[in-house]
Amino acid sequence: MPLVKYRVIGPGLPPQRTQVPVPGWGGEPQPRVDGSHEQVWHCTPFSEGAKYGVELIYPFEQELRVRQLRGKVVLEADWGPDPQNGLMWPPFRSFGEGYYSYQSVIDLKVPHGWAVRAEPHPRFYADPTNTCPLAVPAMIRTEWWPMILFVIFKAPPKGVTHVFRKGEPFMQFIVIPSDPALELEAMGEEESAERELQSRRIRDSRPTLSENSTWLSSTNTVFDGTYRHLLRAAKARPEGA
Repeated sequence: MPLVKYRVIGPGLPPQRTQVPVPGWGGEPQPRVDGSHEQVWHCTPFSEGAKYGVELIYPFEQELRVRQLRGKVVLEADWGPDPQNGLMWPPFRSFGEGYYSYQSVIDLKVPHGWAVRAEPHPRFYADPTNTCPLAVPAMIRTEWWPMILFVIFKAPPKGVTHVFRKGEPFMQFIVIPSDPALELEAMGEEESAERELQSRRIRDSRPTLSENSTWLSSTNTVFDGTYRHLLRAAKARPEGA
């Protein structure tokens, strides 16, 4: 992965690699055993995906609550006087209809051929209170754009309040190729048959692959470690093998 450099302007907190804290928004430290309640950290694809980015931490003492009232975005916080530090104050404002903006205090620099993409923080998908803010995806080519990052959020629906608290992650950036040149191609008959054979082998071997890792959660959902075991084996395999 490329080297990502950052600068913090004013009262901001430095960005950090996205974390899945347990205990925390990632769930409780309940083991993968019968009777445990399923936690988001139990899901390896989610945990790996969640830790892929760079998270921003809310740096202000003032708690911000965002809601909609009569079709208008309402931003509630006791911001106090302008600190006169050259930054926009308050740092949050309504943006069009149904959105609001944040003038961050972060600049991220990526090498040539790379860009950063704003994303909702993964805790948004795990939040039972629906108070986690919803950042709007946007790609910024910061290789040549040295400005502090301006972020847009979607306002919550009626009856829901987004809450920003000091020390809590509220969005993330992921680093991606700026021009992926992605192409889609249907598999040929031979390759498709090979993939189908591989999938059947995994299916038929699942009792062995998941041995000592199958458990029934408190919601009567069956889980097993087949994917985790295969992932561990894939990571241990020498490159190119």
